[in-house]
Amino acid sequence: MVNSPKPTGKYAVGTTTFTAKEERDEVLSPGMKRRISARVYYPVLKEAVNGLEEAQYMSRDMFKGVKNAFKIPLNYDKETAAGHNISECYKDAPCIDGEKFPLIIFNHGYQSFREGNSFLCIELASQGYVVMTVGHPLEGVCTEYDDAPPTFGDKKLPRLANKPMIPNILALNKLCKMKGTDKELTKEIDRYQERFGGFLIKRLPEWEKDIYTALNYAKQNYSDLIDFDKGIGLTGHSFGGAVAYYLCMKDPQFKCGVNIDGILFGMYKDKVMDKPFLMIACDEHEVLSARVCCMHSALSYKAVFRDMKHVGFSDMKYAIPNIMSGMVGKLDADLMHENLCKCHLAFFNAHLKQTTETVDVKSNDVIRFEAFV
Repeated sequence: MVNSPKPTGKYAVGTTTFTAKEERDEVLSPGMKRRISARVYYPVLKEAVNGLEEAQYMSRDMFKGVKNAFKIPLNYDKETAAGHNISECYKDAPCIDGEKFPLIIFNHGYQSFREGNSFLCIELASQGYVVMTVGHPLEGVCTEYDDAPPTFGDKKLPRLANKPMIPNILALNKLCKMKGTDKELTKEIDRYQERFGGFLIKRLPEWEKDIYTALNYAKQNYSDLIDFDKGIGLTGHSFGGAVAYYLCMKDPQFKCGVNIDGILFGMYKDKVMDKPFLMIACDEHEVLSARVCCMHSALSYKAVFRDMKHVGFSDMKYAIPNIMSGMVGKLDADLMHENLCKCHLAFFNAHLKQTTETVDVKSNDVIRFEAFV
């Protein structure tokens, strides 16, 4: 992971992992129990990490899972020997005594991985948030546990999620080129889901259970670190962003949410979002923000990134070579990261931490930002 961005906040960042056991049957693999793992990024004093080694970015198993999924030339031994397999955070660094911070839960995209947006999570933690990223077994390229061998992604699931493949791709491409009002486009998206979204819509309640398993563990074990009184923020990439919308729609403890370039899977019909919500999209997927722009009673926002592709909103923007820009877009990686973090921080500072009254983001050469009252 060459030239990974350094956090800019006043805090250094600690990290730890946990595995939350439960007795839920794994519906994707009969006879297996679903085990939930999570990584936590949290603020620490900069002087507290003096002399500590930075955490490893990926294990050998995770390199294998990512390499196989994204078909990119990653080499664990080469990257580690070159000093590139490090993360800008410190394993089990000491917490700040007597200070609590708001919680943001991040969910990875379908067949991504728990640390797939670690650069964003680390930046948020450096700015005074605890960020918990949840791993979803079989539906991530590799899910690691503290007390058991990893679970690699089930290769048949992406095919099931996009079945039938060719008609699905053609319909989605047509949908993304449609013109109309936000309400008209919302109806078209619902029609698309009725035809092609059945598998992923059924996965929403299962990911919800995963999140509650991890959240209950955090409430029992991190109450000295997390300020639960402020409520909880949600964000996620792709399907993880759809899960953020789904939970914000259902549960009052989730105060606000962000979707990073994902279809809002779920048949909401005429339901209206009553929480602040931000939709981030690449320009070719702007249509997918239609529901956020029109079906709301709280403030909602849209940030459209130019010269971006879907995968580029993750850490893969830094890992995938420029010659493969068709996967991640042509926008400079640092500019993407800077503006992705800017949108998140402005949104959560206003609606979760409540240190500002407005989401003060302006359109620029990278993003077009709009607010909807």
